[in-house]
Amino acid sequence: MKKNYLDYFLLFVLALIWGSSFILMKKGLIVYSYTQVAALRLFIAFIFLSPFLIKAFTKIKKKHIFPLVLTALLGNGIPAFLFTKAQTVLDSSFVGVLNSLTPLFTLFLGWLFFSNQIRKTNLLGILIGLIGAIYLSSSVTDLQIDLNIYVFFIILATVFYAASVNIIKNYLYDLDSVSISSLAFLLLGPFCGYYIFSTDFINVYSSPEGLLALMYICVLSVIGTALALVIFNKLVQSSSAIFASSVTYLIPIVAIFWGIVDGEKIHMQYYFGTLIILLAIFLVNRK
Repeated sequence: MKKNYLDYFLLFVLALIWGSSFILMKKGLIVYSYTQVAALRLFIAFIFLSPFLIKAFTKIKKKHIFPLVLTALLGNGIPAFLFTKAQTVLDSSFVGVLNSLTPLFTLFLGWLFFSNQIRKTNLLGILIGLIGAIYLSSSVTDLQIDLNIYVFFIILATVFYAASVNIIKNYLYDLDSVSISSLAFLLLGPFCGYYIFSTDFINVYSSPEGLLALMYICVLSVIGTALALVIFNKLVQSSSAIFASSVTYLIPIVAIFWGIVDGEKIHMQYYFGTLIILLAIFLVNRK
């Protein structure tokens, strides 16, 4: 499917939002538990998108129900808890790099379950993008990577993301992105809200640190979760599953942006890493 300049613009906007979300999530985890942060993220996103449910109910059909349940769980619910748990141990930049596995799993699952063709050029682009993301992140943080159970949490989350992307592309193509997002959070939000108020959330929120952390989580929920998901679903439908998931290659570049804001010195290899990633996006989407 032909992609236009708006798709590329949305891809870069999405990378900026999601790249910044890791920092917001980390700030929320300073005060709240990982389960509270994940549940708050989903519950607030549900509240924000709830006004769109009335229109969404007029469009939903019986055939959409099961794919929506899978999308809600695999694309939003389970990964939210996996990511927040992993970020209690792993560095945010490293988490962003692991997230770059999403296009590879998207391509593989699309080939395995949906008979999508794998072109050598596209596969080469995915591998180059992964190498570029690892190179870029390691040059920023000088990480010493030790594999542990939390690494596999992120890998599992990327598999779920990839499955969700393929489900949206193949079974929810006739629903608009806002309807998909609002209905998905409807399946998650009420349960998350019930859980939140069964914990010590009120006591933690009453403290000055709790209020500030909640503000970060609200921004994460509205912009980094609800709005970002609408944009992402729109990209999946207007372009391709691989193109939309290639946003994960751009996320490490956002780390450079935050480094500039914090006054860090930017080395030449940062620019080289960025060029590698941009080349990968070109190859991934080459016909």
